[in-house]
Amino acid sequence: MIYIETAHLLLRDWKKDDILPFAAMNSNPIVMKYFLKSLNEKESLDFYNKIQDEFSGYRYGLYAVEKKTTGEFIGYTGFHNITFDVDFAPGVEIGWRLKHEEWNQGYATEAAKACLLYANQYFSFQTIWSFTSVLNKSSERVMQKIGMEKVKEFLHPLIEDNHPLKEHVLYRFQRNRERYIRNTNKTL
Repeated sequence: MIYIETAHLLLRDWKKDDILPFAAMNSNPIVMKYFLKSLNEKESLDFYNKIQDEFSGYRYGLYAVEKKTTGEFIGYTGFHNITFDVDFAPGVEIGWRLKHEEWNQGYATEAAKACLLYANQYFSFQTIWSFTSVLNKSSERVMQKIGMEKVKEFLHPLIEDNHPLKEHVLYRFQRNRERYIRNTNKTL
């Protein structure tokens, strides 16, 4: 099923054919630079299964992103439940991960904007969060471009002290931001 269509992308259900490119993306050290480690094939398959379980349980999740011109799987964008111990949990986060070859083309921003609009229409999320390491300036720029506001910096509780990825930025999108929704409609 296609959930969202933008100018360049389809955000859709996952297919079995997505598993190999998904695993390749997750094992790429450039893509995974701001994560604790790259994922091996089994870890990617486990992640794929978790995504499927979240769709079954919540009716939302991380959508497979397909490039319209080629039909190629290029990553994911969508929603995930925050379950670790922080003051903004429980909550829903928006996240994205794209193949390195697709970076710097505006696809993460395009897909994430569309997801926020979709969530406003179909889900009752009052607040959507996003976070990343303070070192990940590219992902933080996407948060800014999609209209999220910076709330604070925090120390990620699942990352050991003194690790370079410990310090994170936290952004939020609040449902009642009608100005953002009007602007998003103009840019999709």
